[in-house]
Amino acid sequence: MIAILALAGMLSPAPTLAPVLEDRVATMRRRDADWRVGPIVYQVFVDRFVPPANLEAKRALYAAPRRLMTWDQEPQPGRPPTPETGVWSHELDFWGGDLPGVRSKLDHVAALADVLYLNPIHSAWTNHKYDATDWGEIAPEYGTWADYRGLVGDLKKRRMRLVLDGVFNHCGRANPLFKEAQTGPASKYRDWFYFGTSYPGGYRAWARVPNLPEVNLENKATRDYLWNRPDSIVAKWLKEGADGWRLDVAHEIGPEYLAELTQAAHAHKKGSLVIGEVWNYPAGWTDAMDGLLNVFLGRFIVDYTHGVLTSRQAAVALQQLVQDCGVEPLLRSWIVLANHDTARLATQIPDAEERRFAQTLQFVLPGAPMIYYGDELGMPGGDDPRQRGSMKWDKVREDNADLAWTRKLVAMRRKVRALRVGDFRAMVGEKLLGFLRTTEKALEGTIVVANPTDAPVTEAMVVPDPTLMGYTLLKDELSGEKLRVFTGVIRVSVPPRTVRVLTIDEEAIGRGQYKRMKDG
Repeated sequence: MIAILALAGMLSPAPTLAPVLEDRVATMRRRDADWRVGPIVYQVFVDRFVPPANLEAKRALYAAPRRLMTWDQEPQPGRPPTPETGVWSHELDFWGGDLPGVRSKLDHVAALADVLYLNPIHSAWTNHKYDATDWGEIAPEYGTWADYRGLVGDLKKRRMRLVLDGVFNHCGRANPLFKEAQTGPASKYRDWFYFGTSYPGGYRAWARVPNLPEVNLENKATRDYLWNRPDSIVAKWLKEGADGWRLDVAHEIGPEYLAELTQAAHAHKKGSLVIGEVWNYPAGWTDAMDGLLNVFLGRFIVDYTHGVLTSRQAAVALQQLVQDCGVEPLLRSWIVLANHDTARLATQIPDAEERRFAQTLQFVLPGAPMIYYGDELGMPGGDDPRQRGSMKWDKVREDNADLAWTRKLVAMRRKVRALRVGDFRAMVGEKLLGFLRTTEKALEGTIVVANPTDAPVTEAMVVPDPTLMGYTLLKDELSGEKLRVFTGVIRVSVPPRTVRVLTIDEEAIGRGQYKRMKDG
């Protein structure tokens, strides 16, 4: 009887995966299926992206006080606001770019990114269009609904996503709703804005810019119009093919209304994305939205590149960031080194080696790297409005070192799954910054080691990954150099201003070390 029982035990089904591993497998599969996790994003300022194919047909749209510039002219600071305009004169300088132009260059975008993010395309008076005159209509100088729908279709063919810029904290003073509200207390739109003698000009304006009256979001009717109703502004654009929203000055909208807007967007379109512009430490804000414009992490990278932070400080801060926010919201957040509100990357970091160092960190830390149009070409540009120059298509050449490096990073990220969906754990170093990106698959473990100094550094570092087998051969995805790990420790030599992205070499499969590990 004992022998029979023993035999029965030998023939019983093999034990299932440990619950923790089962959960991790499910988590990674869910991340794989979620387009919002870890994509590469490309930002386009439509007016400056592609020269118009038929400028004469729309020249009348740029009548004075607007000015139409030639494509080779560089933006320059203009004259201060006047009572008549309420804006700086350079805000009325246009270069003529439009949606058909964006469509004509989608192959360039698709080669670099998975998501196209457009600065505001709704009707507005200025070139930046953060002064909506009609949230629900396309700016005539950008095109028609047919042009927009054509763009949506072109993106779908390329399996790309579209994110629009939502400006709901304020609008333009030429907005008919605001003009109606100005008629007096009896207006049904009076409570949609803030009026009073305590405000310059009689109404509250964002940053005291007369052209930007603030919207009263405490008024439920306003929020219903903007995002809650099935026919709201948020719902309309999502139903017209947009996949998500980037929210302007989200920190001023506040956590309560951000959460309400995010829930409404998800109800209007399942799986849509809501991320917000937050110039703060991210913790807490990621609870209100799917993610955020991670300006903090972008600034962190630039500061680390410039030596403001030590490698030890950086490792501790990154681990704290993941602990405070959770890795999931960070994976859905966009890592911003530069955009339309900052100096361009080549101006912030003029040294080419240091710039490549910063870009590499942007592509390997948890999140979605965002490329600001032209930064992949090394375009310079200082503070507003110089960072919004016209796209230099003549720089799209095979001998452009910035473009070649960006393409290399894109190829690496698309190849290495752990960089897109993997968890994060910091390693302890002195002069080197090290961290792990791991998935449920042992062979996908990726070790990142960065040297921000101007001298070579050799350092031993503990790799706290129990699935990384001793004597495993590692290969740097960027240089091709190889080294081995011994019993959880690597001794790595890193050249100045260089990032090593170490993945497990295919030799490990042939040696059989990982044969009983997950997917080994």
